[in-house]
Amino acid sequence: MCSILAAFDLRPDADLRLLRPLALAMSARQRHRGPDWSGVHVEPAALLVHERLAIVDPVGGSQPILSKDGRVVLAVNGEIYNHRDLRQAMPDYPFTTGSDCEPISALYASGEDVGAWLDRLNGIFAFALWDSSRARFIVARDPIGVCPLYWGHDADGRVWVASEMKAIDRTCHDVAPFPPGHWYDSATGELRRYHVRDWRRFEATEGVRVTPDELREAFERAVHRQLMSDVPYGVLLSGGLDSSLVAGVAARYARHRIEDGDQSEAWWPRLHSFAIGLEGSPDLAAAKVAADAIGTVHHGFTYAVEEGIDALPEVIRHIETYDVTTIRASTPMFLLARRIRAMGIKMVLSGEGSDEIFGGYLYFHKAPNAREFHEETVRKLEGLHQFDCLRANKSMMAWGVEARVPFLDTEFLDVAMRMDASAKMAGGGRIEKAILREAFQGWLPDSILWRQKEQFSDGVGYGWIDSLKALAEREVADAALATAGYRFPVNPPQTKEAYLYRTLFERWYPGEACARTVPGGKSIACSTPAAIAWDAAFAASADPSGRAVAGVHAAALDASADARATAA
Repeated sequence: MCSILAAFDLRPDADLRLLRPLALAMSARQRHRGPDWSGVHVEPAALLVHERLAIVDPVGGSQPILSKDGRVVLAVNGEIYNHRDLRQAMPDYPFTTGSDCEPISALYASGEDVGAWLDRLNGIFAFALWDSSRARFIVARDPIGVCPLYWGHDADGRVWVASEMKAIDRTCHDVAPFPPGHWYDSATGELRRYHVRDWRRFEATEGVRVTPDELREAFERAVHRQLMSDVPYGVLLSGGLDSSLVAGVAARYARHRIEDGDQSEAWWPRLHSFAIGLEGSPDLAAAKVAADAIGTVHHGFTYAVEEGIDALPEVIRHIETYDVTTIRASTPMFLLARRIRAMGIKMVLSGEGSDEIFGGYLYFHKAPNAREFHEETVRKLEGLHQFDCLRANKSMMAWGVEARVPFLDTEFLDVAMRMDASAKMAGGGRIEKAILREAFQGWLPDSILWRQKEQFSDGVGYGWIDSLKALAEREVADAALATAGYRFPVNPPQTKEAYLYRTLFERWYPGEACARTVPGGKSIACSTPAAIAWDAAFAASADPSGRAVAGVHAAALDASADARATAA
């Protein structure tokens, strides 16, 4: 994973001698995403800059990638997991690199409808492609939005595209996120959705049964695909269900190279796992249990509350949000990423996405029926790019570590989301994500497999959230919060903690356009319209901590204990 920056619709009289250094300076603001190399392509009508984090083909995969005839220029942030299959299907295309991203250029050159071939890519990506022969550019983003992407216009009407907002917010006063699952074509001026699935409609899933074996095998394939790497990698392991499943499956494939079809021994055959928390945190203890069972080389790091608080301004600068839950969870992840990179690791697998797919958040216990349960999972997936995907990507990439998310693999999504939601529902003595736990019975210790949901910001130690609230109470006056709507007319903060984060965000990203890139300023994990409709008690809670979900946390703990007892 890397960063891209591009400018299109350049005026004929544009002075490229001035524009090139400007673009380089803008791209440098996101160079933490790609510290290994910088590449620039400049011509009269287009300018593309790429900051590279070399994961696949580190010697020969530099970007921007030029087609052999020099007509097509491509800058990509991401990984295409099925690139070998795509290459084999296009034997006549003159590939010039071993990059997993170059098949994008080949698919464009094939003349096939762009939306059709975009939907065949299995990967995480955000790219800008320039076709000089047609003066045409294409911009696209992966289906869920794992890779960040922003765009906007400058005062001269030029279109700018960048991996992070910080690269273009000073230049584009209309900066905005580029929507996931969409592509833009300058030839038509249209923004179109290419990722369309029947499972978004509840009616298409009614009565559809997915067996535990089908679910497990689909996830195994997803993890196997995403182990593609030519550099040292590891797994994030909090000791919760999701990260433990990722680690457990990865450990079964880690001894062989995915790049040659598992024919040779892996260059780094021991799988390393990483966790972080306050001293005595629930996650650190559970992660050690999981790691011992899985057999990873485990690294559990501690941080002090003061270290987390010291990092807050930089965390918000990197993750580009003022959402409370995202900042709470991003801070320990940001600190962990620095430790991981110091050990020479450049890629990790993580467990994001499972809670959205399987209804893992505690308020899902209150879902009244399968229809509402399913529609809420779809809604959460559609918003994930502004919350957990943003957190995992930007917190890790702040230190040049790529985070991959097997639960959001497109093929796995098509299996897991087409099942009747009644099989996923929790409550009434049934623990959340029971169907997923049942699919992996015997893979993990029961204390991990049936561990009750903890939000990451809770699991690192309950003292973390409590300390953040205490900090905000000291820093934000009652009068300031009472008049927050005047200072922050866009998404005014509702708590002192939210006010504190908003002031730090404004320091880096002033202006309404930047503020509007954060949807509502409230966490997607709680106080959602569906949650409030299911239980009016949620409306009274502005605190998105898992512990604050009224009555559900304790009930879910009971369900977890019952499930472990049954499994035993």
